[in-house]
Amino acid sequence: MGKRLLLKISILLLIVGFNVHNPVFASGNPNQDIVNAEESVDKAIDLVSKGNLPEAQKTYNQFDTTWRKIEDGVKGNSLTAYRDIEANMGKVSYAFSINKSNQILQTLNDLKMVNGKYANGGYPKEIAKKQSDISLDDFILILQQTKKEIKEHNHDNALEGIKNASDSWLSVEGTVVAQSSTVYNNSERDLVAMQAMLTATPPNYAKATTLINNMIGYLTPLADKTGYTYWDAAMIMIREGLEALLVVIALLSFVKKSGSTKGNAWVWSGVLAGFGVSVILAFIVKFIISSGAFGNNNALIAGWTGIFAATMLLYMSYWLHSQSSIADWNRYIREKSQSALSKGKLISLGVLAFLAVFREGTETVLFYIGMASQIKIQELLIGFLIGAAVLGIIAYFMIFVGVKLPIRPFFIVSSIIVFYLCIKFTGMGIHSLQLAGIIPTTDAGNVPSVEFFALYPSWESIVPQLFLVIGAIIILTIRKLTSKKVLMAKNN
Repeated sequence: MGKRLLLKISILLLIVGFNVHNPVFASGNPNQDIVNAEESVDKAIDLVSKGNLPEAQKTYNQFDTTWRKIEDGVKGNSLTAYRDIEANMGKVSYAFSINKSNQILQTLNDLKMVNGKYANGGYPKEIAKKQSDISLDDFILILQQTKKEIKEHNHDNALEGIKNASDSWLSVEGTVVAQSSTVYNNSERDLVAMQAMLTATPPNYAKATTLINNMIGYLTPLADKTGYTYWDAAMIMIREGLEALLVVIALLSFVKKSGSTKGNAWVWSGVLAGFGVSVILAFIVKFIISSGAFGNNNALIAGWTGIFAATMLLYMSYWLHSQSSIADWNRYIREKSQSALSKGKLISLGVLAFLAVFREGTETVLFYIGMASQIKIQELLIGFLIGAAVLGIIAYFMIFVGVKLPIRPFFIVSSIIVFYLCIKFTGMGIHSLQLAGIIPTTDAGNVPSVEFFALYPSWESIVPQLFLVIGAIIILTIRKLTSKKVLMAKNN
């Protein structure tokens, strides 16, 4: 029954990841969709001609809303038309932002002309290049084009460029992480930071220009590499697997300390389910849908699983700390008779193990699939085995040391490790949702980026992490004061 529930949760997470951000389906005829949407542009032109700019902008916004529902159809039919329409929409938005009637009228008419050209078959049909085919050189080109838009203060085009870069990131992140984890982390941080700078009021074009220049600068040397070694393959396994390993180690150590006979089976079931789903999903992404098309949904899955895992880790950290008293632990064991862990806690262990492995697993498998064409198969396998062996050694010593610790130090150390992972998963989860565009990004100024804690210069991720730390301090203080009162009462 429990394993069936774990499987259902796994499937549910996949469904949520793929469907949270699904586009609205249009009529199926992109040309007719443009003709229908064009009515809003015509009305906006008429209103601008009459001098009613506020109403004209509201009417144009209707076209913008409709466009978001039909753009995928146009893009699949003609990439050139898609780019031309997007470019002209950016000019219209900029014209409205500076409130110049003549410029607004001109840009609306230009947009109308492009829409009409597409609707009448003026653009040749062409299949958009699969995002999975995007190389690091292509990605850097997207950044260079976006840099031009930022320097010219073309607000909407610059934002669209950053969005395009974020959507394309999954196609190239394997190439980056195989060479430098620092550059990989900096790239993800800077993509989110640039969105924050461009959506600020007013937009911070100067800082965004500096940031995109830096990003182009540190990515360009990596584009020249054409092959990988077994050490590159090993480092992917070690880097990507470490967070998941820490969660699994904490769970296995706790199960062993508790003497539960069923706990290990639940943890390992979660690990195997997470790994299996990761492999299946990665192969679906690579060979059925494009990596670029999956990029946004991947950020969603990483984000929501990170937040959910952080919530469970927070509870587990609190529970572990509450058992650090020998008397409390012995009482808990007695209450559960022969089984040291309740059914609900066993299920939680399995789900948490699944989330930890699944969150890191999909990208790890994608990295290896992407690397396979640029490395000898024997070196790839050697690297994989070295990475797995290093993680195994770390796991063995941590479990061995953990079990040897007395009850109180064991629970205190475990609660600290789990709470650290809670803070990190919170930062990583929110950061992923920002990459997906679900959560806004507000630049936190000169706050440093600290990879160890997943601390990013964004208030949306910093504030929840601060609340967690402050909340933990308050709870520890209250528990300490309560313990003192109980001790004083006993002595009296």
